[in-house]
Amino acid sequence: MTSLQTDIRQVGIIVVTHADYGSALLRAAEYIAGPAQDCAFIQVDATLEVTDTVNRLKEAASRLDNGQGVLVLTDMFGGTPTNLSLSLLGARSDVEVLTGVNLPMLLKVLDNRQMPLTELAESARKAGCEGIIAAGTVLRAKNDSRREGNTDSSK
Repeated sequence: MTSLQTDIRQVGIIVVTHADYGSALLRAAEYIAGPAQDCAFIQVDATLEVTDTVNRLKEAASRLDNGQGVLVLTDMFGGTPTNLSLSLLGARSDVEVLTGVNLPMLLKVLDNRQMPLTELAESARKAGCEGIIAAGTVLRAKNDSRREGNTDSSK
């Protein structure tokens, strides 16, 4: 008897951040979207040796790559988590590093992991940027529009 189940390959995800921010972000995403597979977080702090962290990154990338590559999400460009993650770019061609991780970005990634790696990275980048809203400015503009008698909520 043959199995009709298809093997859906997904991009592996590593969240690399200062302290335990990455762990908290993954927990929040799983709270919203459900359990996530082939994901890892790596904490970077002063108590850990740089070489140990780089080795953990390399091991996680190897373990999580099932043929679609690995997307590394870091907290901020220029920070130690990003700088250490960049070492994967030279060692592997199937890795992308995306900085500025936030919850909208991570949710987009978790929901679209079947996309090719470069497309997923760009989609996640856009979702991360679009998720940054100055809520007060938006609400004030909406209220101003209503006061002026304009009922078009798209403005």
